[in-house]
Order: sequence, then C-alpha cells, then structure tokens
Amino acid sequence: MTGRNSVRESAATESIRIRGARTHNLKSIDVDLPLGRLIVMTGVSGSGKSSLAFDTLFAEGQRRYLESVSVHTRALLRELTRPDVDEVSGLPPTVCVDQRVAAAPARSTLSVTTEIYDYLRLLFARAGTAHCTGCGQPVESQTVEQIVDRTLQLPERTKLMVLSPIVRGRKGTHREIFERIARNGYVRARVDGEQYDIADVPKLTASREHDIEAVIDRIILKDGIETRLRESIHLAVRESDGTCILCEQTDAGWHDRFFSTRFHCAACDLSFPTPEPRTFSFNSAWGACPECQGFGVHGVVDDSADITVFSKAACPVCHGSRLQPFASSVTFLGRGIADLTSMNVDEALAWLANDESPEVQTLPRNSAATSGGIVDAVSSNTQAGSRSGSNSFAQLLNALSPEARLVADRTLPDIRQRLRCLQQVGLGYLTLDRPTRTLSGGEFQRARLAACLGTGLHGACFVLDEPTTGLHPRDTRRLLQTLFEIRDRGATVVVVEHDSDVIRNADWLVDLGPGAGADGGRLLYSGRPGDAIPSGVDTPTMHCLTRASSSQTRDEENSPNNRDGAEPPFAAQESSPNATAMRQRQLFPGDEALKSLTIRNARLNNLKNVTVDIPLRALVCVTGVSGSGKTSLIMDTLLPVAAASLRKDADPATTLADVRCGSIDGLQEIARVVSVDNSPLGRNRRSNIATYSGLWDHIRKVLARTRDARARGFAANRFSFNSGDGRCAECRGTGLKDIQMNFLPNATVPCPACHGRRFNQSTLTVRFAGLNAADILNLRVDQALNVFREFDSLRSLLKTFHDVGLGYLTLGQPASTFSGGESQRVRLATELASQHAESTLYILDEPTTGLHAADVSHLLLLFRSLVDAGHSVIVIEHNTDVMRSADWLIDIGPDSADSGGQIVYIGPAAIAADAPGFTGDALRHENSLRNGTAAG
Repeated sequence: MTGRNSVRESAATESIRIRGARTHNLKSIDVDLPLGRLIVMTGVSGSGKSSLAFDTLFAEGQRRYLESVSVHTRALLRELTRPDVDEVSGLPPTVCVDQRVAAAPARSTLSVTTEIYDYLRLLFARAGTAHCTGCGQPVESQTVEQIVDRTLQLPERTKLMVLSPIVRGRKGTHREIFERIARNGYVRARVDGEQYDIADVPKLTASREHDIEAVIDRIILKDGIETRLRESIHLAVRESDGTCILCEQTDAGWHDRFFSTRFHCAACDLSFPTPEPRTFSFNSAWGACPECQGFGVHGVVDDSADITVFSKAACPVCHGSRLQPFASSVTFLGRGIADLTSMNVDEALAWLANDESPEVQTLPRNSAATSGGIVDAVSSNTQAGSRSGSNSFAQLLNALSPEARLVADRTLPDIRQRLRCLQQVGLGYLTLDRPTRTLSGGEFQRARLAACLGTGLHGACFVLDEPTTGLHPRDTRRLLQTLFEIRDRGATVVVVEHDSDVIRNADWLVDLGPGAGADGGRLLYSGRPGDAIPSGVDTPTMHCLTRASSSQTRDEENSPNNRDGAEPPFAAQESSPNATAMRQRQLFPGDEALKSLTIRNARLNNLKNVTVDIPLRALVCVTGVSGSGKTSLIMDTLLPVAAASLRKDADPATTLADVRCGSIDGLQEIARVVSVDNSPLGRNRRSNIATYSGLWDHIRKVLARTRDARARGFAANRFSFNSGDGRCAECRGTGLKDIQMNFLPNATVPCPACHGRRFNQSTLTVRFAGLNAADILNLRVDQALNVFREFDSLRSLLKTFHDVGLGYLTLGQPASTFSGGESQRVRLATELASQHAESTLYILDEPTTGLHAADVSHLLLLFRSLVDAGHSVIVIEHNTDVMRSADWLIDIGPDSADSGGQIVYIGPAAIAADAPGFTGDALRHENSLRNGTAAG
C-alpha cells in the first residue's frame, strides 16, 4: 500500500493547467487540477460545473485524441464543440463516463456494457461443450472417412461440388483470401453464393459481410470415385480448419450439406459448425435467434381471467436466451451462457468464485476526510458464495481438458474482476441480461465505471457526472471506495457532484458560483476540502456543509458566527429546507381525518405482496437502497393504475393485472396525476422557458396591443419565432446558422441577417416599455418580473419561476442547455403557476438529481407550496434533506433484489432516525455529523 501511495503522491506534484476558460457562463477561469487525485467540482445548479468538467476538460481531451486520427476517420465521428479556453496543459487521455442510457444499442445488456459478455463468448466458444440440438447429447467429431462414407450413400450420378468455407460472414474486400486460393492451386471460388473463376472475382464491398468458399473439386458420384472424393474432402477440411461443404445438385437447385470434423451427432445425423465467439452474439446474424432477432422477447396477449392484457413474454423459440439453438446448446460446466447471464451479479460471482481466499482490501483514508467520511471500509472482493460452493467449482475446472482449462484460466479472472467491480458500485442486484436501456442513468454510469475499473487503465483522466445518482447513502460509501481504487491505480478522477460525503472525501475541491447562469461561472475555491472552512471560504457549498442541524433558522445564520452577518447568498428565509421542515404536517398512523391511498398486494418485480397506506395532501418520501423496490411500487404500480383510473378509455382492472397488484383504494380522492422527471425539456433550439410555460403567448398579445403594432396591423402571431411572417427568413427564427465544415467540427454562428435576434427588422420596430421582441427574450426572469409587473397573469408566472430559484434564466435561453435540475423546476413551476383547483397527485423519481443542497432548498419550498395548495406529493429520494423535511416516510428493503421488496419502516419522517435498516443508519449518521459540526 505504501508503494501505491508513493505513486499517488508523485503524480500529485503535476497538474492539469487550465487558463482562460470561457465556455458558456465561465468567467475566464484559471485553475490547476492535481493529477492522480479525486477532484470534485461542485456549485449550485447552473454555476458552470459541467461547462468546466465536460465542455472544457473532456472536450479538449477528445479534440486532441481526434487530431491524432486521419481526417477521413474523424469525419465519421461526432466531435464536441471546441472549448473556449486559452490554454489546457498537462491533460492526460480523458474518458467520459456519463448517464446517457438512450445512447446504448437496443440489444445491449448489462453484461455487454461491462464487456463481461465478450469474455463469456470466448469462454463458451473455446472451453464449452457443444450438444446436439436434436437429442441434447454432447456432439462428437467426425473423421474424413465418416464424411466420405455418408457422401457415398447418395444416389449414383449425383453431381457434387466440394467447397472449403474460408470466410463466413466477415466484412472486407478479402483480396488476400483470393490470392491464397489461387496460390494453393484452386481456380474457382464461390462468393456470396455465386461461382467465379478466381481471376474474374469482382471487387467486394468492404462494408458488407461476405461468404467465400474455395471450390476444391467438382465430382459426379460413380464407381471408382472414392479415392478422389476422399482427397478432395481432406483438402477442404485442411484449408478451412476442419469444415467442408458438399454442394449437391437437385431438381430444385444446389443444396449445401455442412460437415465438420469436430462436431457431429451420429444419432441424429447432424453436423454443427465450430463454435466461435460470434456464435454467441445476439447482435450478429450468426448468433441471434431468427424469430426474435436477438431481443429475446415477443409481444403476447393474455386473455385469462376475462381481462385482455398485452405484455412481453420470452420468445417461444429461444426461450429468452436471444440465441440460435446451437449456441444455446453449448454449456460450460453444465450451464449455458443464457443460464449464467440470467443470474444477478451476486449470484454469478458466487458460482464463478475460485478456491482462493477472498482478499479484504482496506484502502487508505484520504487526507481530506473528516468525521463525515466513510464509516467502514468496504471489501473490494466481497463474495456472495460459500466456501464449499467455491471448492466444488474448482474441482469442476480441474476436470476440464488442458485446452479448455487454459482458456478458463485466462478468461475467468477478468470476468470475476468485473463482477466484483459491479458489486462494489452497488449493482449486485442487477441480472447480467438486464437490457441496458432499462437501467437508470445512475445505474448505467456506475456500470460503465465498473467496466473502466475492470480494464485496469492507468494514467487516464476519468470525468464523471454525478455518479451518486440513484444511490442510497449506504451505496455511496461503496462507490467512494471504487473511486479511491481508480485513483490509487494512478488515474485522475474528476467528479461533478453535490453529495456531501463525496465532497468531504475528495482530495481536491473546485467550487463554482456563487449563483447560476450569469451570476455563476466564477472560481470560488480550489483546494483541499478540509482547508476551506479554516481559511474562511464563504460559499453556498460551505454553508451547506457547515450548517449545524435541521432546526437551524435564519436568525442562527445571521448570528455572530456568520462573519459578515449577511443573508446566505443561496437561500431566503422561506426557501431554507430547515425552515420548511418546521412546517411538517403532524401525521399519525390511524388518524381518522387522514385520507390516503392504499396499495394492496403489490407483487411486481421483487415486491413481496406489499400493502401500504400513502397519506394524501402531504409530502411523502419513499426511500430504500438501490434495487429495493421503490420504483416498482411507485412508478411501475401506483402511477400507471392512477393514470388509468382517470382515463375514460382505460380499464383500471386491466392495468392492475398488468402491474400485478390486487387493488389501489382511495383514487377517487385524486382528480389529476402528474409525473415529473428531470429529462430535457426538448432538443429543439427554439424551445425555451417562455414557450414551454406559455409565457410567450401572453407576451405576444401584449406586443400586439401596442400602438405601433396596431398601426402596422400586426396580430399576436406576428411575434412568433416558430412560424409566420415576423421571424427572420434566413434563420427561420432560431437566431443561429450552422456552418457545415468538411473534416472539421461543424460551427454555429449568429445569423448574419438578424444578428441573432430571431425576428425581421419590421417586427423589431414594435416596442413595449422600450423593448422589442428580441430584447424581451434576452431579459432574465427577475428583470421580466419588473417589466410586466402590471400584468397579473405574467407577473404570477414569472413570480413562480423566481420563487423556485430560476430568476437567473433568460426567457430565450434554449431549453436544450438546461441542466436536469433546471428542467425539472421549470416543469414544476409551470404546474404550480397553472393553479389547478382540483386535487393533484405529483409523483417524482429522484427530483434532487443534479441539484446542489442550496437548490434542494428551493425544491422543498416548491413541494411545500403544492401541499399547502391541497395537492399530494410523492417523491422517490435518497437525499437526507428531503427525507428529514418530508411529512411521511416509507422505507423499502431491507436490501436489494430478492432481499428487498418489503416495508422496513412507515411513519412520520421526524422519527425515522430511530427506525431500523440502512435508511435509519443514514439518518443517524447525518444527525451525528451535524451535531458534531455544531459542537465544533
């Protein structure tokens, strides 16, 4: 361990030097980032963290890599925009580990994403036992003599071609193959089913897959042909490493008979090709089941119980394995590849465990850790299996042939290493065949992180975007252990993060702010986290890290302990989560006046016949470790049933059957149900806060009522930049023009006709309060609130955006540039401003994703406003501030997958710290941390 530390200390003497970073809202930042360290970039939502980490640091690393490849290759790749920065030096190769699940291929699974499946394909191809698809018996090799004997059983005068399959389904022009065929004395070849003289073979398309067989001989079966046939077959199998094709002419045409000297079933008279890694690929035509095309599922209709339900079921041909019959028949130590991938990570690691004693590695605490750091070191080699099972596995390995044992010895350590990494980042509950696109963003990012850890990359710079997303505090400590391990291998780890545990345990902290948008983009602090408070750093992050307890009030914040007595820059009195917590509803089990929803006998996924009451007109927090069943209960059971109960064209009974739930009582108390996530508002560059909220419709009417507009006959549609005669004809209302550049990244510049103002000149002559349409779009929400203070509808909507902390956004800022937290608050503020009188159920899945602790304050204020208006709010959340500020807490667990799916605690959030389980532990740890900080 001493050697590892010395490497890290040596690496830390060098730095990544950034000078003059101006990407997006960055204010010409100069900062040095030490190499070989865990670096956390933090700040309020919109402060410029991602601009520095991804749009500057990673973008520059990618640009440098792409400059090392040819311009033709570069043209095929998506390049990031060149960062606006004066200098970046000392930058190692960069690897971005983001959360874009949608970028994964449709057939991709967890094992594919982590590259485990690549090793499994090699293991099964080289060390597996093939079985006959007809009788299931292990197949045996057949000799050339056996192939000859079977061929001679054909009718006399049968015309045959003896072919040697040299290339099967591989891309390329394959000129060297044709040269080899000619060099070995053969004059004909069959290419993609067509026969050619070897000198006349056309040039093949490199991007297409091709089949190439050398024509060894053309024979008519008759007396005396046996010797020639034997020699031809022998040559064919020699040229193609054990296989040959006998192409027989019939009345219907030519018919291929495939033979192999390795795999043949005498009982069923069936021959099989030599297994290759691609034989087990469901992304390839060589391995994918032709019925389901490698997806493993089919849509089915279930008419049982007088209810018609359309759902997905395993493919009836491959039974969910995704593979062709022969690939499915290959086993390794008695298990097929589909059997192995159907296990979760913990189960697979238990089965594949060897007989070596598991190493318990306790990584060193980093020097910046405080009392809020990791409580317990986590073993990097946690084993789920027993010692007896491990020994039996080792005995099975010893029984393999020398060749198979060699392959197993080379592949199994890498498979085990990646499985341990997945377990270490808190994904042990996921099955290896879990489709990648069904993973949450946090799960996907941690899976890719585990893959990076398993590769053993040294000296790279990993850039991660909030890896704690979706993680319970217990799992956050496991993730930190993984980040330490990557760091201690010599890598630099740059993390954009808000989690207090990660911040406290970082080697280096970069804090940006103090506000968001134009108010952000400044470097507030760069240094060791432990040195920030003693050195008098006063930032929103430091305020959140040092607050004493959840009962802290504004008076305490303005006490003499506050150096200048000023109000914290990130929170007003009413927006403090601690002030919000003081307004918690006093809810008690069995309260007669308490209306609630009752979910009965929920059995979806890992739920264990759960029955639970959820109070209405309250803020309810549902929590539990990753994979415990939170999403299954709320998003996959409650939400679809509640939505179906409100639709006239839907049958709630059908939906209940679909989600495997007995019933949900109390839905008559709800008039609307709204699910709000933090996905992007839209990719259209015309979409912005004004168009999404309907604000621009009101502003267009205001402009149309001005004297100038009436004099020119301009109606409200004249001021639309999405359509009509008022927008700029050159850029069609976007204000931007894209410049296509061959072999260089495309450039986006302001429209040369309207100079980025979106409208034509005649439209811009109309003004309200001295501002034309383009000027209004450039206003910040706070500024617009003052301009339109006399218009009730506009003032109400703008005030709502201001109250939830979005006053810094300009009305025309493209929605595609919003962070996840900003997108979510725009949705919620729009809902709040609509002032629906009917009772609404709001359901949110991890709403604090992407939010700084200061932004969580605004979010909690918004939740409280919704509850005070008579609505119900249910959030799935791991953030301890949200847990503590909720009215009611439902903890699901106690662990993940089969060990979860039960109610661990249900009751008032104020006493949840006394509850059993991991959530109670996390709240107790948070309490001790806050009390300890206050005491200090």
